[in-house]
Amino acid sequence: MKKTILTVFGILLIIAVWYFFIKSHDYQVNFTIKALPGTINQSVKTWNRQLNSEFPIVQSSLTEFQQKLKFSDSVHTYNWNISMLNDSVSKVKIYARDDIHSYTNKLLIPFVDTDFEKRTRKSILDFSGKLKEHLNKFKVTIVGEEDLKSTFCAYIQVKGTQYEKANGMMLNYPLLDGILSENKVQLNGMPFVEVVDWNMSNDSITYNFCYPIVRSENLPVYPELKYKRFFGKKALKAIYNGNYITSDRAWYALLKYARNENISIKETPIEYFFNNPNMGGNELEWKAEVYLPIEETYED
Repeated sequence: MKKTILTVFGILLIIAVWYFFIKSHDYQVNFTIKALPGTINQSVKTWNRQLNSEFPIVQSSLTEFQQKLKFSDSVHTYNWNISMLNDSVSKVKIYARDDIHSYTNKLLIPFVDTDFEKRTRKSILDFSGKLKEHLNKFKVTIVGEEDLKSTFCAYIQVKGTQYEKANGMMLNYPLLDGILSENKVQLNGMPFVEVVDWNMSNDSITYNFCYPIVRSENLPVYPELKYKRFFGKKALKAIYNGNYITSDRAWYALLKYARNENISIKETPIEYFFNNPNMGGNELEWKAEVYLPIEETYED
């Protein structure tokens, strides 16, 4: 009898030590949604900016990252984990912890619905609602393999984040368009963005904002303006409809398609834009063609 009591006590002690001192979260919230991990990842970051959080997202990978939100006298840590259930549906797990009152929450949660649990559910419900709204505002259609044509172009190189890409284009549009128009340079196609570096760990990108032009001997010379030949290549293509701020949703869709089809690609997206956002209109009618170059293979 005594041995049984000691065994039970030992098991309870181990559980208590794990629960209070080893378990990293106080509460867990799960939901499933028809969205890719990249879209969810970027949407959490947008939501974090909208909340004016003083803490940046700390990212381990596209599917695992940490968010901190300040509520009155405490800081809540949300550890996000995203996994795909199938080609279109993701399961999202949020492991929540109150950094100041963790032990108190762990003591109370088995017995009462704490303010921390209510706040966490409310926050995640708010986010999931915004995510669903966002998903209704864009569309990505995978086309498949296509050959990009070579062209000569004038361009300005820009550095920023994925979220800042559209704004960077708008800021440089008057300069690029103004110089070419003023000097009567003949355009030769739709403007496009050529990403030359994409750091997915911090969302930073370096890209060339390009205008295809007819090459001549009298092209204007300006410090910010450069010229080059964009060489054609084989690439995976998608059609994106929606606000150009979030056209990177097509990048993630193409990455997933490439993985599913076992196609080696370069993570340097190229985007051709067919609408002028300054003209307004229904954003779902805005169109961009988005490409990911396919790695070249050489046979012996």
